[in-house]
Amino acid sequence: MATQKILVIEDEMNIQELIKYNLEKNNFVVTLADNGIDGLSQVLGGDYDLVLLDLMLPGLDGLEICKRMRANKKTRKIPIIMLTAKSEEFDKVLGLELGADDYMTKPFSVKELIARIRAALRRVDTNEDEEIPEEINENVQSILTYQDITIDKEKYEVKKSGEKLSLTLKEFELLKMLVENKGKVLTRDTLLDRIWGYDYVGETRTVDVHIRHLRQKIHDEDESNQMIETIRGVGYKIIDEGDK
Repeated sequence: MATQKILVIEDEMNIQELIKYNLEKNNFVVTLADNGIDGLSQVLGGDYDLVLLDLMLPGLDGLEICKRMRANKKTRKIPIIMLTAKSEEFDKVLGLELGADDYMTKPFSVKELIARIRAALRRVDTNEDEEIPEEINENVQSILTYQDITIDKEKYEVKKSGEKLSLTLKEFELLKMLVENKGKVLTRDTLLDRIWGYDYVGETRTVDVHIRHLRQKIHDEDESNQMIETIRGVGYKIIDEGDK
């Protein structure tokens, strides 16, 4: 397998050096950028497998870079792990909403950072031949329907009552998996493993954040009549119409 290339957009020199040393020790090729403008130029002009993106950067902040990457056809599928010194949920939620695949709060464990990088890269490895657990369905049909929602798996499009919705890739995959397994409870660990590639939860609330934003986008916030049901302490399921 070709050596995987990581772009690190980070303005703190000591963190740059720490990440570069440890990633190169693990056989990654590392490119550094210390401000947002140079970082965006690098990612748009280069060929990277993953971007580590600091939230607070001079010139152009991480949220804006994330937004522009997801709007660009060339870079929209590159995994982004956001690094932030802030602990406020607002920043984490907004970063995930704009399309970041994950976030880590400084100071972070280098071992965990590398584990998360590898997990994110596994998700985009098209040559991976992973056995699918028996309890998870993957419908071979290209079009799925649920109530007034239509999911086109080939075009990565979701429509509600004929109107196209703007979902991030992870939101699309969440909705697709829930609909394919309607009536079944999918645990957070299962969703993390199948969609993000984790086999652990760690400190992140990624699934919950994405479910919340997915509900907003499909207009599923009325708790008395929700399509996506929260199974407290376990996970989520799409209500089977036959159970209503």
